[in-house]
Amino acid sequence: MKLVYQLSKELEDDPEQVALAQSLSRDQSRPLMGLKGSHGLFGSQEWWDSIKNGAIPLRYISGVIKRMYVSGQERDVPENTFDLVTSEGATKTESCYTNSKDDLGLYRVGRRVDIVYALDELKAQPAPDGSINYSEIVLEMAVSL
Repeated sequence: MKLVYQLSKELEDDPEQVALAQSLSRDQSRPLMGLKGSHGLFGSQEWWDSIKNGAIPLRYISGVIKRMYVSGQERDVPENTFDLVTSEGATKTESCYTNSKDDLGLYRVGRRVDIVYALDELKAQPAPDGSINYSEIVLEMAVSL
């Protein structure tokens, strides 16, 4: 397996992403948009500590790429989305995340992908089924070689 994506590296390269997400969390005029911030604002040290100590739950997904395709309206771009089939037979659609464009070619049908998500509460509560409404934030993604 090769670790092809870490959110921590992306945020180091794009601090504006953190500022925008935190601003939306603080914006009380938008009560249904953004993260709740109950365990720290996105990307802050408090947020990362909440991930490490389990206050923000994690979800682990592993499976094999069943299909690759292009999402969006552009036609002349590399495949950027895949359908992943888990060992339980569930299918999940996900984007190809990488910290280096050189790793995009690793995403291929038949390859295994491991994903770690942080489940951070959204402001808009509850979820349609009455449970806690979470944003699934990709923390890490690894692809088999």
